[in-house]
Amino acid sequence: MYGCDNFCSYCIVPYVRGREKSRHPDAIVAECRELIEQGYKEITLLGQNVNSYGKGLPEKVNFSELLRRIDAIDGDYRLRFMTSHPKDATHELFDTIAESRHICHYIHLPCQSGSSRVLKAMNRHYDLRHYEELLRYAREKMPGLSITSDIIVGFPGETREDFEKTLELVRRTKYSALFTFIYSRRSGTAAEKLPDPIPAEEKSRWFRELLDTQGAIGSELLKNYVGKTLRVLAEDEGKTAGTLSCRAEDNPIVEVAAPPEMIGEFLQVRITAAMNWALRGERI
Repeated sequence: MYGCDNFCSYCIVPYVRGREKSRHPDAIVAECRELIEQGYKEITLLGQNVNSYGKGLPEKVNFSELLRRIDAIDGDYRLRFMTSHPKDATHELFDTIAESRHICHYIHLPCQSGSSRVLKAMNRHYDLRHYEELLRYAREKMPGLSITSDIIVGFPGETREDFEKTLELVRRTKYSALFTFIYSRRSGTAAEKLPDPIPAEEKSRWFRELLDTQGAIGSELLKNYVGKTLRVLAEDEGKTAGTLSCRAEDNPIVEVAAPPEMIGEFLQVRITAAMNWALRGERI
């Protein structure tokens, strides 16, 4: 799908990419089937807000139904999607992932802030209570679910108290990873007109605090993989000579000693070490 209808107050996307438009489900399913028959091992469905899929279609097909139609295709492959908007994430979506044969138990669900006051100013269409209820339900259905998020630091009018709420959310949720940003003013957006009294130096200190907090959490989560056996997809040559960079279903990168001709294949790997950003493993 293309475009966005949300008009978050900090974002220029709806103005430059236009309103949401969904491709016909039959075309998507046919494309996926062709890729799987050609031997592709992983497919990612993309959209600015991919889980709001279905608007303007002649038949009533939401994103969960689209996922079910693709998942019904036989083959040895994995299915991912991004990016999901919390306002359009539903229990049906998480049920669909949990019951699927091919959809990875990983979801990128950007929160942007742990403060409901800031979320309202961002025009995000949900509050913190609703966001955390979604995470609770998703993890009840899929106990090993890996969750990542986006966080904006220093949105106009954000206070230290607001930022503390974001840190508390990160500590409670234990995200696998975060994509973090210091607020950047965009001409033509609603947030451009908001007062922004917090100095850039203060925002940078908050940003570093967020990175340190998430870094410690991510490092601890990676340690839990050591000794486990994972099925990973070899994606590219690794940073170390003679290794491949692989990815597990729930998203961590795994460095494995293997020849380059194995790129594009699934490997069974025993995890031997956890680094700050990735795992190391050996083929079994």
